[in-house]
Formats: sequence, structure tokens, C-alpha cells
Amino acid sequence: MTTLHDHIQMLRAELSSFHLSRRERRQIERELKEALAQQTRIESHRPPPPH
Repeated sequence: MTTLHDHIQMLRAELSSFHLSRRERRQIERELKEALAQQTRIESHRPPPPH
């Protein structure tokens, strides 16, 4: 099972490829944007760590 963090890292790695069409690059950028937004939502609902 791939974690959200792993998925984000894989998308970033894909974007570094020189063999992407414009369409593929836009799709990966959209997926990355959605994944980062999801990560932000998850982190905003996490309780703060105890001191």
C-alpha cells in the first residue's frame, strides 16, 4: 500500500522526467496539487503533539 507521502514523492519524481508530453505533465501536476491539498487537510485535523 502506497502512503500519501510516497504518492507525492512519486509524482514529483515523474515531473522530473524529460519524456513527458504537455498533457502528461499537466495531469501529473493536477494529481500532485490534489495530493498536496489532501495532505494539508489531513495535517490540519491532526491534534498538536503533547509538550
